[in-house]
Amino acid sequence: MTADGTGSFDLKAFLCSGPIRSLICGGAFLIAAIAVGTAFMVDNFRERALASDQRELENTVRLISRHFDQQLEDFTIVLKDIATHIRANGTTSEILKSRLATLEWHEDLRTRVNAYSDAAAISIFDADGTLVNSSEVWPVPNVNIADRTYFRALKSADKSTLAIRIELVWGRISGAWATIIAHRLSGPNGEFIGIVTRTIQPATFEKYLATVVLREGAAISVYRRDGILLARYPRAERMIGSKARDNGIFSYISSSSGHGTARVTSPIDGQLRLATANVLQDFPIAIVASTTINAVLADWREQTRFLVVVAVLSAIIIALLLSLFVSKLLEQHRIEKQRLDTAINNMSQGLLLYDSSERLVVCNERYIAMYGLSADVVKPGLGFGDLLLYRKKIGSFKGDVEAFISKVRRNVALGKTTRNMIETGEGRLIQIVNQPLKSGWLATHDDITERMRAEEQIRHLAHYDALTDLPNRAMFHERLRQELAQATSQSQLAVLYIDIDEFKSVNDSLGHMIGDELLKSVASRLGACIDSSDFVARLGGDEFAIVKTEVKDPDDVAEFATRVLETIRSPYDCLGNQVTSDASIGVAIAPQHGTDLDQILKNADMAMYAAKSAGRRTWRFFEPSMDAHVRARRQLETDLRGAITGEALEVYYQPCLNLQSGGITGCEALVRWRHPERGMISPGEFIPIAEETGLINEIGEWVLAKACTEAASWPVAINIAVNVSPVQFRSGTLALKVVAALAASGLPADRLELEITEAVLIRDDDTALEILHQLRAIGVRIALDDFGTGYSSLSYLQRFPFDKIKIDRCFVNDLAEADGSSIVQAVVNIAAARHMTTTAEGVETARQQELLRGLGCTEMQGYLFSAPKPAEEVRRILIAHNSRPAAVA
Repeated sequence: MTADGTGSFDLKAFLCSGPIRSLICGGAFLIAAIAVGTAFMVDNFRERALASDQRELENTVRLISRHFDQQLEDFTIVLKDIATHIRANGTTSEILKSRLATLEWHEDLRTRVNAYSDAAAISIFDADGTLVNSSEVWPVPNVNIADRTYFRALKSADKSTLAIRIELVWGRISGAWATIIAHRLSGPNGEFIGIVTRTIQPATFEKYLATVVLREGAAISVYRRDGILLARYPRAERMIGSKARDNGIFSYISSSSGHGTARVTSPIDGQLRLATANVLQDFPIAIVASTTINAVLADWREQTRFLVVVAVLSAIIIALLLSLFVSKLLEQHRIEKQRLDTAINNMSQGLLLYDSSERLVVCNERYIAMYGLSADVVKPGLGFGDLLLYRKKIGSFKGDVEAFISKVRRNVALGKTTRNMIETGEGRLIQIVNQPLKSGWLATHDDITERMRAEEQIRHLAHYDALTDLPNRAMFHERLRQELAQATSQSQLAVLYIDIDEFKSVNDSLGHMIGDELLKSVASRLGACIDSSDFVARLGGDEFAIVKTEVKDPDDVAEFATRVLETIRSPYDCLGNQVTSDASIGVAIAPQHGTDLDQILKNADMAMYAAKSAGRRTWRFFEPSMDAHVRARRQLETDLRGAITGEALEVYYQPCLNLQSGGITGCEALVRWRHPERGMISPGEFIPIAEETGLINEIGEWVLAKACTEAASWPVAINIAVNVSPVQFRSGTLALKVVAALAASGLPADRLELEITEAVLIRDDDTALEILHQLRAIGVRIALDDFGTGYSSLSYLQRFPFDKIKIDRCFVNDLAEADGSSIVQAVVNIAAARHMTTTAEGVETARQQELLRGLGCTEMQGYLFSAPKPAEEVRRILIAHNSRPAAVA
C-alpha cells in the first residue's frame, strides 16, 4: 500500500530531488577536484624531484670535499715536514744545491711519497727555480720554473703571510696538465732558499670522482677558487685549465660562504644543469657536482604521464559510476518502497498514519489483524472518527469514542505525544502511542501482554527465591524492616534463624538434585507452620528465616520453635530417596533483643550458632552473653594471628615408649600457645578457631618445619610424629610442604610420622587416599590417630596400609573394665593382622601400662612417663634415657 494510495512514480521529481541533485553535483565536483589535484600533484612531484636531486648533489659535494680536504692535507704535511727539516738543519741556498742533489735524497723523497700517496710527486727547487731533486726521476733533468707564477709569488712573499700556493700548470717534466702544491723553503734567518712542490695529475682527482655513483648525465668538476678547471669526470681534456664563465655557480665558489646550488647552462655540453658547489675548508679548491635537468625530471615525466592517464580514467569512471548509481537508485527506490510496504505490514505493532485532515494514509495488516477488522473498510481515506465508530460497532473498542477523539485532537494540536493503555475483549493489553507530525500524526498499537507478564516474572524473581519460591534475602529484609517499625512490648516480633544440619552431607552423598528437593520440601513444611500474619524466607544455601508477629509471650515462641524442629525432622521422600534432616534454630525477639534490622539479625544469627555449639538439632534464645562470647572468640582469633606473625607459638614434644623394650622410639610434636595476658591457652580452645579460619595451614606448616629441624638433631633411632589437620589435606599442597620441610631440615623421610584423624577420610576419602599415597611415596610413615572415637570404618584400613593405629585415651581409661580391654585387644589384633604397630595414648598409671603390655600393644605415651616438654628438656630426656640399659619386662 503506497503512502498516497496510488502506484504512480514521478521520474522527473525523483531526479530533481535533493539526494539525486546532490549526487550529480558531487560527481562534477569530484571530477574537477581530480583535475585540480592532478595539476597540483604534477607540480609538487616536479619540485620534489628537483629538491631530491639537489639534496643528493649537496651530499655528494660535501662527501668529496671532506675527502679532498683530507688528501690535500696529507700532501701538505709532507711538504711542511721537508721545509721544517731543511730549516732546522740550517740549510742555506748554496748548501741546498749540494746537500739535497743526491741519490740518497731522491730515495728519501720517494719514501715520503709512498708513505702518504703514490699519486703526487715531490720536487725541490732552489732559489733560482732550478730543479734540485725529484721523487719522480733520477737523475734530475735540467728544469727551471723561475717563470712560474707560484714560484714568483712564494719568492717575493713575506715569510709570515704566504707559505703555500696551488696552481694548475703544464708540467715540464710530465708534459701534461698538473696541479702544483708549492711550499716556500726558508733559511735559518727566514731568507728564501727555494720551494718544495707536489704534483697532482688530473687523473688523480678523476680516479676518485669515478668511484662516486651518480645518475646518468651527472658530472663532477674540481675548480680552483678563481674559476680555473683542475679536473672533471667525465673527462673534458679541452676544458682543463680554462676559467669558468661568470654564471650562478661561479658566484657561489667566489663568495664568502663557499657553497650553493644553481641551475646553469654547462659550458662543456651546453645543457641546462642543476649544479651544487662547495669550497674545501682549508684549500682554495671547489667541488662542483651537476646533473642535467632532463635526467632529473625523467622519472617525473613518467609520473606525470601516469597521473594524467589515471586522472582521465578516474573522471571517466566517475561519470560512468554516476550514471550507474542514478539508474540503480531509481531501481532501488522502487524496491525500497516495496520493502517498506512489506515491513510496515509485517511489523509487530499496528501502525496508522493520518494526514492533517484526519484521513487515513497508511494502515498496516498487523493493525487490522489485531482488532479483527475488515481490509475493505479500513483503507486510505477513511476518517479517524469513522474508524473508531467502526471498531466500536464490532466490539474492539471500549470506552467513549468522542472523548477519545477529543483527547487525541487536543494533544496533537499541542504537539504532545500521548500514551494510552487499553484492554481488549480477549484480555489483551494494548499500548497506543500517538506521535504528532508536521502534517497529521502517527499512531502505533503495541500488544504488550507478554512483555508485562515477563516483567512481572522478573519482579517476582528479584524478590523471591527461584528454587523454593519463598521470599529471598532482599524481600525478607524489606518485610522485616516494616514489621520492626510496628513491634512493641505488647505486640512483639520473633525472628527465627534456621540452619539445616548436615545438609552438605546430603548434597555430597546423594547429589544436588536430592539436595534441592530437600530444600523445597523444607520450605513447603515451614510455610505450613506459620500463621497468615507471619512469613518465611530462604536466605541462601541451607538457611531459612521465619518472622513471627504478634508475639505475646516468649513461651509461645519456644513452643513454635519446637514445633518447627519436629516438622523438619519428619522423613522426606526426595525423588524416591528417604531423607531425614534436622536443624539448628536461633531466636531473637524485638524489641527486647533489638529494634534495628542489623542488630536483630545479628542476634538471631548468634543464637543459631549457640544452638550449633550446643550439639545442633535444637534451638536457643539470644542471650547478651552470646555477644560477649562472640567478641571474645573474635579477640582470640586476632591474638592468634598476632601470635603466628610474632612467633609466639611453641612446640612441645611428648616421648613415646616401646612397651617391650622400654626404650624411647619417638616423640609427638604438640603446638602450645603462651598468651602474654592469659598464659598458656589450651589447644582445644585455639585449634578449632585456627581450623575454621584457615590459620591451621600456616600453623601446621610452621610446626612441621620446626619439628623436622629439631628431630634432625636427635639420635637416628628416634622418630618425630606431627599431627595433620583435615583442613591441611583440603589445601592440596600438603605433600609439597612435607618435601620442603624434609629438604630444609635434612631429616630422612622414614623418621617422619604424620598423624591423621578419621575426619580426613570422611568428606572426600578418594582425594584423601590419593594424598596419603603421595605421602607414602615420599617415604614418610602414616598413623591413624584417635581410632574408634569417630566414624571408624575398617574399609579405611583395607584401602590404605597405615603404619600405625593410635588407641584413644578413652579406651585406655576403661582398660580395667572388660569392654574396654576387649576393644583394645580387638584393635591390637586388627593392627597385627595388617602388620601395623599400635600406640596407646593417655597412659597415666603403671597398671594401665602392664595391661597394655599384656594385650600386645606396641607403644605407649602419657603422663606416666612424661608430659609434653619443650625441646631443651626433651633433649635431656633422650640423652639420659638412651644412656642407661633398656628395661626388660
